[in-house]
Amino acid sequence: MTAVAAEGVWKYYGDFPALRDINLSVEAGACLALLGRNGAGKTTLLRILAGLSHASRGRVRVFGGQSRSQETRRRVGVLGHGIAVYEEFTAFENLRLFAALYGLPDPRKTALEWLEKTGLERVKDGRVREFSRGMRQRLAVARAFLHEPSVLLLDEPFTALDDKAIAALQELLSRARARGSTVVLSTHQLREALELATHVALINRGKLAFAGPRTGQMLDDTGWLYRTYGEA
Repeated sequence: MTAVAAEGVWKYYGDFPALRDINLSVEAGACLALLGRNGAGKTTLLRILAGLSHASRGRVRVFGGQSRSQETRRRVGVLGHGIAVYEEFTAFENLRLFAALYGLPDPRKTALEWLEKTGLERVKDGRVREFSRGMRQRLAVARAFLHEPSVLLLDEPFTALDDKAIAALQELLSRARARGSTVVLSTHQLREALELATHVALINRGKLAFAGPRTGQMLDDTGWLYRTYGEA
């Protein structure tokens, strides 16, 4: 079953095509590493997959439905460049609010569980505006995962995390996949991404240069994909 599909997706900013005829599908339970150099179009594609931006042409489907529908959004967890938490709230207040918005049965319990899972239980009553970049990223991870979404769309999720937090996030991703979640992961940290990935897609100047299973060769030589399918 296809979890996420982009069908002939184009995105223009003025006359500039940031994405050019992207056709890509991700099967349920797979983990796709979305790779490409800065400015290649990865973030633009993820935002369209998440329903946060419109495609200029083409369409996106999540489990066959429109990505911008309310029902679809309840099944999706998103972690992007913008942390998307409330600065004036505490860490606990943020997670309790999002748990309530997702209709979880015990928002307080869920918030406390995810504060512990992301190593923020000691600062649960701290205002987010006082947090470091790494602490904010941990909170954003908790927000994206707390409703156990069917699809996780993650844009540079390892940013600002220390080694311990990276290992914890990798474990969360492994557990999510074990329960059947689909993951689309964009990152410049190739080793971490390729260790998790079942499939790989490379975007080069807005075009899909490669899409296919992650091979042992890619894992052994993380630069091989860029040398083979990247810019000439």
